[in-house]
Amino acid sequence: MKPRYQDRIELLQGTLDMLILQTLRWGPQHGYGISLAIRANSHEVLQVDTGSLYPALHRLERQKWIAADWKVSENKQRVRVYRLTASGKKQLESERSRWEQISDAIAGVLNPAQRESET
Repeated sequence: MKPRYQDRIELLQGTLDMLILQTLRWGPQHGYGISLAIRANSHEVLQVDTGSLYPALHRLERQKWIAADWKVSENKQRVRVYRLTASGKKQLESERSRWEQISDAIAGVLNPAQRESET
């Protein structure tokens, strides 16, 4: 039986930032909620652990792509709620465009015959 960590899919550098920005585009969310949204929307394939999520959130906040406020959750706990800023929306557009270019390039390498038939 192979160790569980071998089934993990490593995200390309910068991809987590894009996923967080996209998740916040749907509305403000606390860290755990962001993690759950990424997991649910990826059909349980992508699981972001706290050791990756919170450093990314802090980095995005320093870049001013997201902002955060302290709020009280439904179960009366103090949580930090993150929201997308205007510059974060622009960054998300840029990152999505870059992601589409990368995805298209990888698809071209994986399926060169299909690419040639399209031209």
